[in-house]
Amino acid sequence: MTLGTIVLVVVILMLVGAMPTWPHSRGWGYAPSGILGLVLVILLILLLLGKL
Repeated sequence: MTLGTIVLVVVILMLVGAMPTWPHSRGWGYAPSGILGLVLVILLILLLLGKL
């Protein structure tokens, strides 16, 4: 496995884990998953360009 693949899997797991599903985190809105989504998009672009 390459380092890029491992990082991509970890970021996807963090994205799923950041969804506001528990009562104490419902007030957070989509901020945690939105930030991780942005990181995921940046990593995908870097992976496709071969920079990662």
